[in-house]
Amino acid sequence: MKSIIKQIIGFAVLLGITASCADTNYPGGEVNPTIGIYDVRNLYKGSPVSLNVESLGGSNNISATVISDHSAGNIPEGLLIVQDAQRLDLLRGIAIPLGSQAKDFVPGDSLVINIDGAELDRVDDVLQIKNITIDKIQKVASGKTVFATMTNTARIAAKPYDYESTLVAIVKGGYEYSPTEGQVISGDQTINDGFGTITLTTDASSSIANLPQYKMANYYGIIFTKTVQDSVIGYQRLRKKSDLVELKSEYKVPKAIITGWTNDPKGTDSNNEYIQFMATEDIDFSKTPFSVVTTNNANASTPTGFPRKGWATGGMRTYKFNLTSGFAKKGTLFYVGGSKKLIMSTGSTSIADANWITSYDYAGNDGQGFGNKTSNLLANSGNAYGIAIFQGTEVTEQSIPEDVIFVATGGSLVGNGLGYRIANTDFYDIINPVSLKEQPFYRSGSNNNNIPYNTPSDAGYFNMMGGEYNIKLSRWTKARVKYAPILEKTSTLADIENPEFLTKLID
Repeated sequence: MKSIIKQIIGFAVLLGITASCADTNYPGGEVNPTIGIYDVRNLYKGSPVSLNVESLGGSNNISATVISDHSAGNIPEGLLIVQDAQRLDLLRGIAIPLGSQAKDFVPGDSLVINIDGAELDRVDDVLQIKNITIDKIQKVASGKTVFATMTNTARIAAKPYDYESTLVAIVKGGYEYSPTEGQVISGDQTINDGFGTITLTTDASSSIANLPQYKMANYYGIIFTKTVQDSVIGYQRLRKKSDLVELKSEYKVPKAIITGWTNDPKGTDSNNEYIQFMATEDIDFSKTPFSVVTTNNANASTPTGFPRKGWATGGMRTYKFNLTSGFAKKGTLFYVGGSKKLIMSTGSTSIADANWITSYDYAGNDGQGFGNKTSNLLANSGNAYGIAIFQGTEVTEQSIPEDVIFVATGGSLVGNGLGYRIANTDFYDIINPVSLKEQPFYRSGSNNNNIPYNTPSDAGYFNMMGGEYNIKLSRWTKARVKYAPILEKTSTLADIENPEFLTKLID
């Protein structure tokens, strides 16, 4: 793909404007004749705006890159769509009605457009700079890089006007059903990227209308908006065949997923840390054993440096529990951790009645296969720690977990071909969904998602991970989000098994 994806993870804009001439005008100063699209868009307050040197603060043109492509017939006819990042590196776009001449411009054309005397108005739900004639448009270059904002559907839903008329990449998008051969993208299709949904609109007359529906794909297209019952909704239109990129990385159903843990109970940590899991199928651990491995990457933990054997490094870096007996029914919770079985360290409620698959004295014993005994299984602050669950009790450098979660980012985590392997989850991808290159470890490529530490320490937090996993689709339809209640010594099992905040399985 020729487009280079520019990741813009979030927007936090503080814009202060003062009107005092004494503050803004300087002897001998000259106003930049070019104004950013961001500033032009902000002039619109619900009614038409005349654009002139006065309303534009002394400017008279915009300098922008074309993103519209009419070759497939899926962009509104007659609209030239351009974008720029002139203001605070924030990408913003605008539509310009040009009639049949709009199709004469192609993505990558760099234009200077004189907007003095034009009008800014919202027409057919699209914010436009009207009354621009072709003689006011100067093409100064072609073949320029076309940037796309890699974002998610939740951000678009929250601020649709920020994305309107810009090129956006929605990655790892899928349908809320399994597409069958012959199903195509024509019409309005609902795409889910794990953060929410967005409508993909493809005109039936477009040459791309018969592109197949993929189980998972990246969607590169322009965002438009519409008003539905007083709410502004963003939707996406692809421009050409190459805007749809199928993702072929394998996404299998993990047999167990991580739903919670306590790393810093109020009081001593020794044998009081534990991890909560949910089974996605009936598991008889005596017949289908598993293992759970934790990693603690404090600078003093040995062996130092990059993890030589990944999750199997051992020493003070990784510690393994074996799960070889007990039973967990599909959709139920089970626990792995220290021998105390208390909800929040010494003097707190016993949760021995929970489904403990493995309760092991990690402070007094080395790990079950590797790892030195430790009084602090999961770190309380500082460098990264991680949790992974594997099918089977043999874990090697090449083992890929069923599920994995990391907290924080510090320490010697990846390098020289060494690292902690990840699985395809709501947080991580073995194949980069944009570059399509291999990235097998945490902190390699785009695998940077992590959970932040709770503060202050020793407060008694329990980390609950709430999301939605669809078994039939083999994918997360709602990415996990942390909810971290502070538990009391009198808290009960119900407080950490609250269905309102737990991950949900969808069949």
